[in-house]
Amino acid sequence: MGKFHLKKLSFSLFIILPTIMMLSYHLIKRSIPESIKIVVGEEEALNFGLPINGVFQKSIKIQDDFMENEKVKEVNTNTTEKLNSSKIHLNLSAVKVKSNQVGSYSMVCNLFGILPLKEVNVEFVESKQVIPCGIPIGIYVETSGVLVIGTGKIHGIDGIEYEPGKNIVKSGDYIESVNKEAVKDKNDLISKINDCGKKEVVLGIRRQGEEINIRVKPVEVEASKYQLGIWVRDDTQGIGTLTYIDEANRFGALGHGINDVDTSLLMEIQDGTLYNAQITSIVKGENGSPGELAGTILYQNAMVVGNIIKNTSKGIYGCVRSMPQELKYAKKLEVAYKQDIKLGKATIRCAVNGVIRDYEIEIIHINHSEENTSKGIEFKVTDPELIKETGGIVQGMSGSPIMQNGKIIGAVTHVFVQDSQKGFGIFIENMLEETQSLE
Repeated sequence: MGKFHLKKLSFSLFIILPTIMMLSYHLIKRSIPESIKIVVGEEEALNFGLPINGVFQKSIKIQDDFMENEKVKEVNTNTTEKLNSSKIHLNLSAVKVKSNQVGSYSMVCNLFGILPLKEVNVEFVESKQVIPCGIPIGIYVETSGVLVIGTGKIHGIDGIEYEPGKNIVKSGDYIESVNKEAVKDKNDLISKINDCGKKEVVLGIRRQGEEINIRVKPVEVEASKYQLGIWVRDDTQGIGTLTYIDEANRFGALGHGINDVDTSLLMEIQDGTLYNAQITSIVKGENGSPGELAGTILYQNAMVVGNIIKNTSKGIYGCVRSMPQELKYAKKLEVAYKQDIKLGKATIRCAVNGVIRDYEIEIIHINHSEENTSKGIEFKVTDPELIKETGGIVQGMSGSPIMQNGKIIGAVTHVFVQDSQKGFGIFIENMLEETQSLE
């Protein structure tokens, strides 16, 4: 009996130990970022707090020596030994890197110098400054095509129930044309369908980036009135927070995309506008029930802040047309990158009571994984005044800039539903990548 239990235990360990090792390997791999940005002229310690060695493929400055050739022949690691190789092998826990010029470098990270983990892109960039904003904005966007929310049953004039679009049109489709005639908006779509009468129509659809044609036969629901039984939307609006304005008068806001409320899909936009907004009331957040900022959007030309060009999973981006009055004398802050962020005290900037001010938070976790960029920073609100006014983080505060040590590091994106005093943020470098692509 004893031998049987010993064999069973040995078999269990044979299964469990490799599983634990594999999970640990993947957790370590996820903790290493896909890319690292370092400001030109500044020394940076690429220390991930793990026994990891890096292999650089191109020239960089290490300690006191600078290699100018593509293939480095020699590198001094502050020891008497010199490495003769076409690559630089570094112990990342003991070395700082620096470059005096802009450029990208490939670094292969190995656990214990043996197990390959990940190839990291190390990019040296010029120092950047932006204006951290924190003001409420009204957002209005129009979809690129008419968005299909879903299909439904309709009653024909003959008293029979129909659902002509079922299994043909899908949620998330964008209707671009009817019988090859471009559709401007949902009213234009309704008019074109009605004009076709009982004849089968060809809808030009954009589905997950692919252009297709589908055929649907309208149903007469009243005398000379025809429908397809499709629920659609062509615009949306809401309130959020402006994160920053850069030196080229480009803005970033929200830190997450605008998703359709019914399909939960990222909306593909054709046009959009930012307006000045006024917060009129606050619904305080409670555990299990996120609060919100309620406000008024002033849809007037004189109140336009800028044009929205892009709606991405990392926020909305565009160009400023008129600098908001509250920001005309605002100071620029330098951009900090994710490896510079520390656990501990930080601030968020918002105007929940109509006045822009900074509120204290505590950063409790930093996630370098690229899998969910909108949740790279986890924090807890510690400022008693903000907790008193809003209960913590509420809807409408998305985009509020996060700052630490005199630099902008990110933006608020989400609130914990079960704890309104906790929230997530996106790294500011992820937002700036989207802004730069506007060029």
